[in-house]
Amino acid sequence: MLTQELIIKRREKQPLTRDEITDFVNGIVTGAVGEGQIAAFCMTACLNPMTKDERVGLTLAMAHSGITLDWSGENLEGPVLDKHSTGGVGDKVSLMLAPIIAACGGYVPMLSGRGLGHTGGTLDKMDSIPGYVSQPDLPTIKRVVKDIGCAIIGATKDLAPADRTMYSIRDVTGTVESLDLITASILSKKMAAGLDGLVMDVKFGSGAFMQNYDDAKALADSIFSVANDGGLPCTTLLTDMDQALGRTAGNAIEVIEAIEFLRNENIDPRLWDVTMDLCAELLVLGKLAANAEEGRQKSEAVLKNGKAAELFDNMVVALGGPKNIMNDYKSLLKIAPIEHPVYATAPGIVQSINVRKLGYAVIELDGGRRLVTDKVDHSTGLIRMAGLGESVDSRSTPLCVIRGTDNAKIAKAETLVREAFIMAPEDTNIEIPPIVRERATP
Repeated sequence: MLTQELIIKRREKQPLTRDEITDFVNGIVTGAVGEGQIAAFCMTACLNPMTKDERVGLTLAMAHSGITLDWSGENLEGPVLDKHSTGGVGDKVSLMLAPIIAACGGYVPMLSGRGLGHTGGTLDKMDSIPGYVSQPDLPTIKRVVKDIGCAIIGATKDLAPADRTMYSIRDVTGTVESLDLITASILSKKMAAGLDGLVMDVKFGSGAFMQNYDDAKALADSIFSVANDGGLPCTTLLTDMDQALGRTAGNAIEVIEAIEFLRNENIDPRLWDVTMDLCAELLVLGKLAANAEEGRQKSEAVLKNGKAAELFDNMVVALGGPKNIMNDYKSLLKIAPIEHPVYATAPGIVQSINVRKLGYAVIELDGGRRLVTDKVDHSTGLIRMAGLGESVDSRSTPLCVIRGTDNAKIAKAETLVREAFIMAPEDTNIEIPPIVRERATP
């Protein structure tokens, strides 16, 4: 069938067969399908949502549009597992989760991305480590995963190439928000990685990609059904992003918080809860724990005995980074020299936070991107961010502390920080919702 006939068929709300979808996706890779046709197809997905079978078909076709990782020849002693987050301000969970799972017997090819917009990217965090190669070739990825147990790296251009082409077109044609296309984009790369299990962290709230709870729930349901129907065991968690995750936002700054977490120091309770819950569910998926409680206990044990920290250290060295980063991180990681506390105008309680504005404050410091081509300053960001229900004042306890390199940019970031925090009188009782709101397991 001609490509234009497939587009017409979808336009007329007639579902495509798996073979038709596969032909279309293969045409994206070979060039037989033009950019205009891809754009038109994506628009039909926005206007006429796909059936479940179409979603599964599109996801599988995109997953197999390039090479797929096959771990069968590596003689691994445990399951291949991964986690994906839809992103949020301060989300550094991947940096702890990968070595924790590896320390518990899993193998984690943590395929990550760079930040765009108000949410940071895991690869940008890893790029703040001197010498660390965040996008190695496939033989290196396989070697590091086999030898160390985990590798936090970016997907190569050979994995799910149809997704890369389609996403670049979606980005400029107003079709990014399609639930069907988001699902296929996320899962195709994970399926191409040859996983035995995936845990999805779908975030909602002001600091998330999808701010509305119902929208996030719909995405979580879509990912859950498509992954499991497509042969990838998947658990989804819906987590709250109406305050930043942890106490820092920025690249090297977040790596420091992650390293201190692995060192059992300065652990933020919300960051602990979501990390432990995601680890526990992933260990259950990989049959490394009988239930979530056992998974949580195993995760806590490898943190307390230092095994997870040791594996993070080994991973960094194996991917070109410095030795002993777990002990020398304060000297190895570059942090912006100007420290600027932002105080409230009067004492009070943090009533609510527009977390998205905190993400934009990091961008003003050049710690994030407006455009894909923007250069990131890995040294800047926010530390000591106040949480909901916490007391702040005008002299000693700040809303946060800005770390920057340019006073004019710091001033712009300060304006956003002040706009982000809504205060209440000191005697106000603020109800703090649980960070994990809902979960779905196979």
